[in-house]
Amino acid sequence: MLEKKTQQQPEKKRRNKSRFDVSDAANTALFLAAFVGVWQLVFMLGIWPQFLLPSPAMVVTSIANLIADSSLPIGLGVTMLRLAAGFVVSIGIGGVVGLAMVKFPGFGKTMSSFAVGLLTFPSIAWVPFAILLIGFNDFGILFVVVMASVFSVMITTYSSIRNIPPLYLRAANNMGAKGFALFRYVMIPAATPSLILGIRQAWSFAWHALIGAEILITTLYGLGHILSIGKEFVDMGLIIATMVTIFVIGMVFDRIIFRKIEERVRARWGLDQHADSQ
Repeated sequence: MLEKKTQQQPEKKRRNKSRFDVSDAANTALFLAAFVGVWQLVFMLGIWPQFLLPSPAMVVTSIANLIADSSLPIGLGVTMLRLAAGFVVSIGIGGVVGLAMVKFPGFGKTMSSFAVGLLTFPSIAWVPFAILLIGFNDFGILFVVVMASVFSVMITTYSSIRNIPPLYLRAANNMGAKGFALFRYVMIPAATPSLILGIRQAWSFAWHALIGAEILITTLYGLGHILSIGKEFVDMGLIIATMVTIFVIGMVFDRIIFRKIEERVRARWGLDQHADSQ
């Protein structure tokens, strides 16, 4: 009898999680349907000219045209490659400097204040600097993306490790954990939930900076370049179609990738209260 109950509990949790996912998707679909409905109503009222506010159907047509002439797939592919390259560089540099800030307290205090100041610096303000220093090329865009997100990774790494409860470290020391073993098996796992949140925030900064840089640093490819073309030719359908693509990418990364990673980390460390109650 006890064995049957034990087997039924994981199945019950999976069913509950499935119902939660379906409910979440339904709520999202309902919100999007309401938004499209309001959009269509405003279009039908004719508050703005058609060329300034196209209908949802016209935007869908623009998306289909962009896919048909390969502008959207190529632009999306180039943008995602730039994002991946800039994000990986930001995590590498930010993580190493953040660990150095923890290792050397004096450097950490000075650098943390410096990093916070640069974190509040508008990412778009790096574009003129990148154009003059590097030029109108992919490296200029990459520079803007890195500068917009690296300080978030740096501060997150520094704060996450410094905020580990001292009780964890004392307990590990009493059990003989020292040096790299203490760092690998105690400090990094304890800081992981906070690190995930920081990386999620850094990705948001990188994504915002990338689109802005692509608009201003012309390289003939990327979603930002498509937005720039729409502005030059006063093609609102093209602009909104690209904006929809940017929104969908943001939703996919946030709700499918980062949220799933965060849920798994929280469940592994016993921080998911909903899972425990179910």
